[in-house]
Amino acid sequence: MPTISLCMIVKDEEMHIARCLDSVAELVDEIIIVDTGSTDHTVEIVSGYTSRVYSYPWKDDFSDARNYSFAKASMDYCMWMDADDILEETEKDKFLQLKDSLSPDIDIVMMKYNTSFDEAGRPSFSYFRERWIRNCEEYQWIGAVHEVIPPNGRIMYSDIAVCHKKIGGGDPDRNLNIYQKMIAEGKTLEPRQQYYYGRELYYHRQYNEAVSVLEKFLLSAEGWIENKIEACLICANCYYQMGQQESALLSLLRSMSFDLPRAELCCEIGKYFLERGNYHNAIYWYETALNTPKNEHSGGFMLPDCYDYVPLLQLCVCYDKLGDPQKAEEYNERAGACKPYSQAYLYNKRYFDSL
Repeated sequence: MPTISLCMIVKDEEMHIARCLDSVAELVDEIIIVDTGSTDHTVEIVSGYTSRVYSYPWKDDFSDARNYSFAKASMDYCMWMDADDILEETEKDKFLQLKDSLSPDIDIVMMKYNTSFDEAGRPSFSYFRERWIRNCEEYQWIGAVHEVIPPNGRIMYSDIAVCHKKIGGGDPDRNLNIYQKMIAEGKTLEPRQQYYYGRELYYHRQYNEAVSVLEKFLLSAEGWIENKIEACLICANCYYQMGQQESALLSLLRSMSFDLPRAELCCEIGKYFLERGNYHNAIYWYETALNTPKNEHSGGFMLPDCYDYVPLLQLCVCYDKLGDPQKAEEYNERAGACKPYSQAYLYNKRYFDSL
């Protein structure tokens, strides 16, 4: 059975850290905590779980801090978690079973990362991340922000999920400030960082600047396909905010120059036509979304609802607008089969019952 070092970097996480460690401490063989300058009770709390607590001078570089934490590990694999992550009870037996059965030639285990949830607590936004990484110098974190270990070697995908459940808000300007400091220092952002910098600009409502950065990224011969597709969606959102609806549509359609359609983008295109009363075109794109297979192992961000619930609900709206309440109700019932607790489904159900 392989051994696992849980390696964490933390700062001022007294609200989260005990919840995180309680969820996983009994499953791992070693806990490494690297504190980057806490002024609350974080260090005191983590010291109750491990003696391997280290102080690290923060350098505005998450990769450097994570590599420092991995360098302190002594077990076969390093596992990372953030302080506001938890391993749910439903995942613990699977975690132990994987430890017991893991082939010794596996270098990286990818696990689901659920970062957003609907009203019933079901994941509404998820993607795969490298979670167990063989403890050797070959695997190093890169990227000052949105750091990553480039996957290589023998990789395994597991259905075990880590959930990101933050309590309260963090510093919304931190990532943007790091990028802008890098640029001010004359550093060149590699393609992946260009994508994330453009995304941060969008989050900060700097839409013109975001489009400028993301367009350069999209025109580059380098860059990951999933980031390119997501960049098209972000550009579309920027164009919408700037009142340039046709440019938004073109940006959404542009995503298909990089790969086959993603349901998330098809739903956005369907929404474009639905809002303009072009219900036949909207139906085409929602049907396309509904028939698009999930590719969870692509590594891209995934909105599971865009593959069933959202297009079903919107097809209900389209057919109702076209004067076909029977077909509209059929689609609403199919949406309800996905989410019987959905307020939108229940509202529609009452509407159809009243006809």
